[in-house]
Amino acid sequence: MNRDFNLGSLQKNKEWDVAIIGGGATGLGIAVDAANRGFKTLLVERSDFAKGTSSRSTKLIHGGVRYLQNGDISLVIEALRERGILRKNAPHLVRDLSFVIPSYDWWSSPFYGFGLKVYDMMAGKLGLGPSTLLDKQETLDHIPNVNKKGLRGGIIYHDGQFDDARMAISLALTATKEGATLLNYAEVKSFMKDDGLINGLCFTDIINKKDYKIKAKVIVNATGVFSDQLIKLDQPNAKPMIRPSQGVHLVLEKKFLNGPYAIMVPHTSDGRVLFAVPWNNYVVLGTTDTPISKTSDEPTALKKEINFILRNAGNYMTKKPKISDVKSVFAGLRPLAASENKNEPTKEVSRHHKVTVSTSGLVSVLGGKWTTYRKIAEDTVNTIQTVGGLTEKKCNTEEIHIFGYDQNTDWQNPIHFYGIEAKKIKALSKDGNKSLSEKIYITKNQILWALREEMAITLEDILARRTRCLFLDSFETEKIAEEVVMIMANEMKKNNTWVNQELKTFKSLVKNYKI
Repeated sequence: MNRDFNLGSLQKNKEWDVAIIGGGATGLGIAVDAANRGFKTLLVERSDFAKGTSSRSTKLIHGGVRYLQNGDISLVIEALRERGILRKNAPHLVRDLSFVIPSYDWWSSPFYGFGLKVYDMMAGKLGLGPSTLLDKQETLDHIPNVNKKGLRGGIIYHDGQFDDARMAISLALTATKEGATLLNYAEVKSFMKDDGLINGLCFTDIINKKDYKIKAKVIVNATGVFSDQLIKLDQPNAKPMIRPSQGVHLVLEKKFLNGPYAIMVPHTSDGRVLFAVPWNNYVVLGTTDTPISKTSDEPTALKKEINFILRNAGNYMTKKPKISDVKSVFAGLRPLAASENKNEPTKEVSRHHKVTVSTSGLVSVLGGKWTTYRKIAEDTVNTIQTVGGLTEKKCNTEEIHIFGYDQNTDWQNPIHFYGIEAKKIKALSKDGNKSLSEKIYITKNQILWALREEMAITLEDILARRTRCLFLDSFETEKIAEEVVMIMANEMKKNNTWVNQELKTFKSLVKNYKI
């Protein structure tokens, strides 16, 4: 991806078939699908790709055991099918992860065992492995740090794991390969209309401080928790369509799991499930479900959310995590599609997606989850074809390999998520393959690749999303920030003023990831 080249494409194309606003999982998925169907596709994102919700998940590609518990069978079936498709098309990004549910009651193992057998059955041929009952010793062998007092046994089941931000960047590269034009740091300011129907948009290139106007046959609002802002930009009196909730995750050292298996805690004090998931030599603990009234690009974890996670995780761990053990904390906002029942707890609001069309023709995508991004995109592009009067074409994304596809992925390789591109990265420079940190893996060659091939612009882009340093260990990331920004400045030919501003901005940002 080359940003300057993509900006040049705006001069060449007088009218686009599809203009997508939003560069998260949903928008990028739509760009892949629309471009593959042969539509002239433009995507604009006001920040960086996956800046918001799409980089702040629990890192799971899953059917949703909790949704099965809530009786949302159709969502579970859809998600399990999509999980299998994604595992097939992105073997370098999605892998099987085994979860253990510890049991402290005589009835728990049979109860969850039966439910998970149903879960396996729903997955069918796309299943990742059968669930199995474990005795007490087998449970301890799988998750050594589990609380032993009263432990009777457990159940092991299988779901998928991925790196959300890296998946988003890979989708952006896939969309580019399919012919789409993508721009980050491009903020939509207004819509253009003809006889009350939307036929274009005006946006500002934040980097170069330049305004653009483009025409499009159909415009898609894929901005997640910010969807209502665009809907009101189109129709000021529109009712709110999104009911956001906040999910918080804490990151600990790997010793708190001491093994390759994840823990799923089936009962927390608020009725949700809680996960402890191994990820990049660390452990992710989460998540919460807190209704919020204001949306933000950088949501902040509440003290009560942090305490909730530590307390509930501690109930199931021999070595109990404390605030001083937290290496990073990150918060994400869920773009839940508002239901008729305004008093319904957000943890019970369906994760199903909706595709709506306003009277002016704005297509808005509401709700959904990472696992089902491909199906969301398929449904949206089907709608786009009708709204924009485009030639109807069949969806092919079930068979499209995600950029970097590598069937022989070595998951022990710290840069496995680049897939077949990993060799090119290693070859960029002879001295660029040594990690800049002993705790988190990041190399000079990764930084160069992100700048040259992945449209990274800022220090945050590099440390938060092209690599996951900030999300893994905020303290260590702050230590290496200056070395990283100097590599960037040398490659981008930036002066000391730029360097100092980037460091100042980043140091302010890091505070949100510390407790």
